[in-house]
Amino acid sequence: MDTTDPPGAPALRRELGRWDLTAIGVNQVIGGAVFALPAGLAMYAGSWSPWMVAAVGVASMLIALSFAEVGSRFDGTGGPYLYTRAAFGRFAAFEVGWMMWFTRAASWASVINVLVTSLGFYWPAVTGGLPRTVLLSAIIFVIAAINVRGIRQSSLVVNVLTVAKLLPLAAFILIGLWHVDWTLVSAPASVTPTELSTSALLLIFAFGGYEVIPVVGGETKEPRRAIPFALIMTIVLVTVIMTLAQLVALGTLPGLSASKTPLADASALFMGAAGAAMITLGAVLSTSGNNMGQALSGSRNLFALAEQRDLPAWFGYIHPTFHTPSNAILATAAVSLVLAVSGSFVTMAAASAISRLLVYVMTCASMIRLRSPRFAAVVNPPQFTVPGGPVVPVVAILIALAILFGATRQQLVSGTWALVAGAVLYFIAVRTPRTVQETR
Repeated sequence: MDTTDPPGAPALRRELGRWDLTAIGVNQVIGGAVFALPAGLAMYAGSWSPWMVAAVGVASMLIALSFAEVGSRFDGTGGPYLYTRAAFGRFAAFEVGWMMWFTRAASWASVINVLVTSLGFYWPAVTGGLPRTVLLSAIIFVIAAINVRGIRQSSLVVNVLTVAKLLPLAAFILIGLWHVDWTLVSAPASVTPTELSTSALLLIFAFGGYEVIPVVGGETKEPRRAIPFALIMTIVLVTVIMTLAQLVALGTLPGLSASKTPLADASALFMGAAGAAMITLGAVLSTSGNNMGQALSGSRNLFALAEQRDLPAWFGYIHPTFHTPSNAILATAAVSLVLAVSGSFVTMAAASAISRLLVYVMTCASMIRLRSPRFAAVVNPPQFTVPGGPVVPVVAILIALAILFGATRQQLVSGTWALVAGAVLYFIAVRTPRTVQETR
């Protein structure tokens, strides 16, 4: 079916550069969890934990390289959804696109509750009842309004919040390195293979989020070059930051594994109360930035499904003034608000494990499949090629499959039900007659 827009129809604006995409990626990977992760890693891996962060960063790079090659073939909105559609057809792609949107909406609801809880430390009244609902609604409304106003404005907010969250982490690392007790870092640790694998699985989840980078390809300048750059740079930056943060936390906070706020507690030891407050502020800013990123990427997933005629055309509407997918933004915001207020996001966010597995595996498999000469006439040649033949994507698929071994029963059940719901929606969509106006 022809998916081109009528002449003169509003189109998305290509305003994002490679560093804007990098900020989106870093913002999504470095969320609020990074401020608590060092304690869990120390519990399982002890003095091995900084090396585990670096090792999983390298493993994540293999997946990101696969994303980079296949992403260098496309210039539209949707990322993994587009790749899967080209390589494996409409149904598999719908499941990928649906799961990406579903988990983004649930994650937005989850993260915004974390933000409200953080604010509740200083303003307890907002943690329950009507004040909580009003605050949740106000935050989601502001984020949605910024997204509707334009991709440039959304990107600017993401850029500012990304820098704002990185500054406290940079101060923690640079100042903390002078206070590291290297005997703590080098202390021998008796770590079992099970504990190492547990910490590795924690980190695979912690490194997730960079898969949203190619989703906004339709609003990116030179996306086939910018997307590979942003994917690789995101993993490099995140690996360096998380490795050094783990090193400083391990070397400055005795009993790291028992801390509930490890970076704040470590900062208090070598920077005083001001340092702890700085890290706490960084965690709040990190959560705020993650909210903005969830809205940005989630709405584009929904828009992509409609743009390719897999959802009603209403979701693919582009605002004539702001050139943003306004209906998709508002729909994503509305669903996230309902989930946030009701608390049902707790169960739904558990589907993220299966969603991430699906997205990683299908993207890496698409990279292999699209290399076949039979696709030369239907997809662009790659502007970035990963050496080594199928080795990198195959190893990347194996790494992605490791998510299954770390998933809980709730995650597996929630993910399976989400896939079933997606299949039902797909068959409803393909069987629903379209009017002439919808298919134009």
